[in-house]
Amino acid sequence: MLAAVLGLSACASVDTATRNAPVGLQTATQAPAAVQSYAAPINITGVNVRVPQNLSVSEANSFLPKADIVWREDPFGNRHEQVQVIMQAAAERAAAGHTEGRPVIVDIQMTRFHALTERTRYTVGGTHDIHYYLSLVDAETGQRLTQPQAIEMEFKALGGARALEAMSRGQTQKVRITDHVVAKLDELFRTTPIPAQQRENLLAQY
Repeated sequence: MLAAVLGLSACASVDTATRNAPVGLQTATQAPAAVQSYAAPINITGVNVRVPQNLSVSEANSFLPKADIVWREDPFGNRHEQVQVIMQAAAERAAAGHTEGRPVIVDIQMTRFHALTERTRYTVGGTHDIHYYLSLVDAETGQRLTQPQAIEMEFKALGGARALEAMSRGQTQKVRITDHVVAKLDELFRTTPIPAQQRENLLAQY
């Protein structure tokens, strides 16, 4: 009985991690031999943010709704589109500082976007969970330079009096989430390695 339960748990874990994984994502059993890589400057010429329609949405005013998307600061409407707009703006802000090097397009695919519900925001606070896959694509050839990398951002979300005070200063959930995403993407754009053979091609071009 115990062995069967453990087997089912393992299956559930794999499904959660890969349900919205982009094509080409390397799993532990599929990972190729290590290739020497270097972090090289990149010139970001475009950003593509996708929010798959199969991501579930919750409008329940509970402490922790069971859904992929929980977002309330925009008027009631298409939450997938609202999340796409937020992430697109954040990614473009982060990309603005990367204008030298190989021309690339940034590809982001969302898997989770959790802000706070009204009930949580005005009481105990909690955690913002922003999860996505990130990859870089050659802007000229369309060749994928990096395999999709799973990024999981989890940071404190204010609640109660602290949330109200922050909102009075313009620090809404949208502002705080956007600032954190910009900082994380800027770091990733500076440190994500390109395989050695791609770097050699880059040096031959410039």
